[in-house]
Amino acid sequence: MGEKKGFFGRLVSGLSKTRDQIISGIDSIFTGASHIDEDFYEELEELLIMADLGINTTNRIMEELRKKVKEQSIKEPKECRELLMESIKGQMGLSEEAYRFENQKSVVLLIGVNGVGKTTSVGKLAGQLKDMGKKVIVAAADTFRAGAIEQLTEWADRAGVDIISHQEGSDPAAVVFDAVTAAKARKADVLICDTAGRLHNKKNLMEELRKINRIIEREYPEAYRETLVVLDGTTGQNAMAQAKQFNEVAELTGIVLTKLDGTAKGGIAIAIQSEFGIPVKYIGIGESIEDLQKFNADDFVNALFDEGE
Repeated sequence: MGEKKGFFGRLVSGLSKTRDQIISGIDSIFTGASHIDEDFYEELEELLIMADLGINTTNRIMEELRKKVKEQSIKEPKECRELLMESIKGQMGLSEEAYRFENQKSVVLLIGVNGVGKTTSVGKLAGQLKDMGKKVIVAAADTFRAGAIEQLTEWADRAGVDIISHQEGSDPAAVVFDAVTAAKARKADVLICDTAGRLHNKKNLMEELRKINRIIEREYPEAYRETLVVLDGTTGQNAMAQAKQFNEVAELTGIVLTKLDGTAKGGIAIAIQSEFGIPVKYIGIGESIEDLQKFNADDFVNALFDEGE
């Protein structure tokens, strides 16, 4: 059982708000409807949209469901439950390459607006990679948020990894330059950079990320690149809007979705992948290092529908 079960259990309880509000409604449609008709589909569709799956994702899932019901000539609404779960899982998939950065020299950038748990995610990720036997360095390149450097320093101490930082307000690109130099000199496996999160001015953010990217490309061309955007699951559609904006200024390779335990909008994990084609790679459901976990679509949907393991 061990760790996996612990996290699955926490995921089940973490998704309880979404389940209470949405899935119980879906279940009552499955058990309450006498047959599969337009009303049945419409009610189901409405509930998926309420779970923050978004219109497009819901449409795709419903299309697939109707198709399967037809193909398999299913008559009983109850039998649709499995099909619905399959269709939802089908919207989310991770490639073999998803965590390639773990196994080669790499630079991982984390971006996200203030308050989403970005610095915390950097710390947790660093701790996990360190536990895998990797040599990790973190860079405090979110230099404009008050307290960010201190906070990351605490996480680095807790995880037992080196940190490169300048004082508050200094140039983030300069911090990244020093961090890259240190990563090469100390033969680090992974350099994780806590980078800017200000989205109110896309132009500045774009400039800053461009500068950071130029430095990494010039000084450390051999490093594998991973750029993760950290989004707060409790903000639902607002997280979608942020994903869209960050995707315009950076080449995102994955999403870290935090605070899923505080929300009835757990469907956002499905919507975001389906909408942008950017995979959710990690989800966070709590404060400790092991509360940031790799995203597993099967586990997620099973926990959402409380199917056990």
